[in-house]
Amino acid sequence: MRPDWPETVTQPDAPTVKTTCPYCGVGCGVLATRQADGSVAIKGDPDHPANFGRLCSKGSALGETVTLEGRLLKPQIDGVDTDWDTALAHVAEKFRSAIDEHGPDSVAFYVSGQILTEDYYVANKLMKGFIGSANIDTNSRLCMASSVAGHKRAFGSDTVPGIYEDLELADLLIITGSNLAWCHPVLYQRIAAAKAARPAMKVVLIDPRRTMTADIADLHLPIAPDGDTALFNGLLAHLADTGSIDQDYIADHTNGFDAALDRARKDAADLEALTGLNAADLARFYALFANTQKTVTIYSQGVNQSSGGTDKVNAIINCHLATRRIGHPGMGPFSVTGQPNAMGGREVGGLANMLAAHMEIANPDHRQLVKDFWDAPNIASEQGLKAVDMFDAVADGRIKALWIMATNPVDSLPDADKVEAALKACPFVVVSDVLETTDTVRHAHVKLPSTAWGEKSGTVTNSERRISRQRSFLDAPGEAKADWWQLAEVAQRMGYGHGFNYSGPDAIFREHSVLSAYGNDGARDFDIGGFSSLSQSGYDALEPTLWPHKEGEAAAAQRMFGDGQFFTPDGRARFVAVAAPAATKRDEHFPLTLNTGRIRDQWHTMTRTGRSPRNSSHIAEPYCEIHPLDALQYAVRDASLVDVTSPLGTVRVRALVSKRQRQGSVFVPMHWTDQFASNARVDRLVPPLTDPFSGQPASKNVAVKIASAAVSQFGFAVCRNEPTELSGLSYWVKSRCTDGWQLEFAIAQSDNDTVLDSLARAMAPDLEPVEYQDQQSCQNRRAWFDGDRLQAALFIAPDPVAVSRTWAGEQLSISHDDAVKRTMLVAGRPSLDQPDRGAIVCSCFGVGINEIRAAIADGNHTIAAVGKACNAGTNCGSCQSEIGGLLDELYVIAAE
Repeated sequence: MRPDWPETVTQPDAPTVKTTCPYCGVGCGVLATRQADGSVAIKGDPDHPANFGRLCSKGSALGETVTLEGRLLKPQIDGVDTDWDTALAHVAEKFRSAIDEHGPDSVAFYVSGQILTEDYYVANKLMKGFIGSANIDTNSRLCMASSVAGHKRAFGSDTVPGIYEDLELADLLIITGSNLAWCHPVLYQRIAAAKAARPAMKVVLIDPRRTMTADIADLHLPIAPDGDTALFNGLLAHLADTGSIDQDYIADHTNGFDAALDRARKDAADLEALTGLNAADLARFYALFANTQKTVTIYSQGVNQSSGGTDKVNAIINCHLATRRIGHPGMGPFSVTGQPNAMGGREVGGLANMLAAHMEIANPDHRQLVKDFWDAPNIASEQGLKAVDMFDAVADGRIKALWIMATNPVDSLPDADKVEAALKACPFVVVSDVLETTDTVRHAHVKLPSTAWGEKSGTVTNSERRISRQRSFLDAPGEAKADWWQLAEVAQRMGYGHGFNYSGPDAIFREHSVLSAYGNDGARDFDIGGFSSLSQSGYDALEPTLWPHKEGEAAAAQRMFGDGQFFTPDGRARFVAVAAPAATKRDEHFPLTLNTGRIRDQWHTMTRTGRSPRNSSHIAEPYCEIHPLDALQYAVRDASLVDVTSPLGTVRVRALVSKRQRQGSVFVPMHWTDQFASNARVDRLVPPLTDPFSGQPASKNVAVKIASAAVSQFGFAVCRNEPTELSGLSYWVKSRCTDGWQLEFAIAQSDNDTVLDSLARAMAPDLEPVEYQDQQSCQNRRAWFDGDRLQAALFIAPDPVAVSRTWAGEQLSISHDDAVKRTMLVAGRPSLDQPDRGAIVCSCFGVGINEIRAAIADGNHTIAAVGKACNAGTNCGSCQSEIGGLLDELYVIAAE
């Protein structure tokens, strides 16, 4: 049973508000309650059908992220505060001038899966229906556009066929291109619980790395980069050769099977080379799929983020269509999205190649229908620029005015340095954001303060097509306004007032609902006409609901395509013949393959999670995961610093040598920005190579080289105030800890003393340090106290500093009135009455590795027993794989 949080005292008369988590596409329900001290208590909503009360480590820490620190609270023009009317009039005039002089395609919007459906709807309506350009795209292009394209090629519509329950009902679950344990932890926990209840359930993990998701896998296939299309083409050929296909279904409900099979057979002849897998593992996987009717293939960015991502999606779908494993309980291909409202953006046409309500820009009937419904003066007639192409157009001057909302493209787009240069050169950039300073906001001519999670109200749609409410439980601070309001106000100032007189988000949602049913009559998959007459009170009380939800029909847990009917012109699904790319070959200059991605407790570019000490307690630094043989070949030591270089640039990160990594490949997380690290924006290394069908960038297969960084001294510090004077450091990363900050750094210069003295003065001005220096080991340690409170501590060594980060950070929170304790602190060792927890494994309860090892040593030899002993792994469960790894270490030691 999941333990409750420590008891809290709620603010008198403060209601508990049901809302939805703002992180991944699982769409978990959240209970938020304001406390008497102004903080917010967070729990999972036990009634929400996505999570049934579970939350991951990020969701559990949401209460730590709703601070006002760093918030943008007033509109600004050229860095100077102004009022809303002046700012909005300025934006409207600049956009109108660009359109009048250069045409509608000279302006663009770049929006985000972080905004709500209502925001998305207004942005799409303004750009495509009134400005008359389709130059609106979204950062969702970076995570799931290949799924959209693959769905549309196969089904005639962007439809996810299944629901979350299918993941639990499957007898075989294939997880490909997804580290569910860290990136979609609540789904992972649902699957782990289902497997524990039904041990006969099989799980196959397809991933170049042996990620934490492998903890529940019966078979791990360490596939070569971009080997997925060949793998599933080989599977299709195997299914045909073994009589495992459904010939009647193929004949009655599909087209194109023979061509797809012919193409698949060509790849099947060279599978080991194309996939990097051995014949025995291939045979085992193929036999499992052929012999297991109830099979679900769940996939995410590892499939989508590829120059052949759409083909990968269709290769997967082909296998499900061939066996009729779609639209039935426990069966189907299942795309899980990376953002809370990537699906909602697709529904309203937030992508440059779509119209609202899953209609097509290229379809003249759809264009006319939307034009008439909106009474739009100038409907876009052709698709606009997709994300990478959009910023190319900014760079070459075709786009004169750009509005960015709730996203950070300077960090998240490929060739990120070029994106930054494009923004610097753009004549007019507007950014709507919650923070005054991000790597993107710093280049805005106009900054517009937006409401954040907890302050805004609207809807989001999760990966299983479930629409849920995000509700406000905090007042908007300063002059922050909803994104839809900003857009509508600019639209009115541009002369489009009749289309944007919304009284609130409920009015936008009603219009969106009516449009979904307008001229539909079952011709389109997306239909939520059942909400067309929803009142404001009904909207406020809206329960999580799957679409479609047609007018006059009760909402139901509805799978799609179980009847064999699709949204193609002839009602048949389409097999797509796809060719596997050649096996990746690297040259001597860039011999390794870089794979970028996410880690457990951080999110996107850390604008939210970076505020939480809990989110930084597990992994506080960007790192490069390297196979031991590669580390040996390139002389990289574990925990040293490593330069990762592509033809586009270099980043410097911490080395993590791990057998979980595939030899010849390295992994670097995508979260760290210039706000938190000196040089870790990993997307500066990624070339702007995109899938030809989806426009999605390839972020998983980048040619790089690695080299040990030249460093003369390493350093670590804890300090009460944020460290800002960091010039002269060749490497630095800062992160939150309880009551202060942690700083990892290194120095490569000869004038180390000058750099250190400057850093020390900035950390603790006007205080004299307690100092320890060891000439023999070249270690220097200093601590500054103000009364009995530690203000800062600095540790310097010629090698990575061997001090417990958890213990050091805790010193900011305790009294140091004892001289012995002060001495122990400077020595870098805990006192006897304050044991060192070690590196944090369980972020939810702050349980360290030393505490878990102690619990194991006390005879707790299962994950459940360890949890009972020290609480680790008993909340969100995201750390259970790591606990399992520590148990495995014990068994290895015992066997030696």
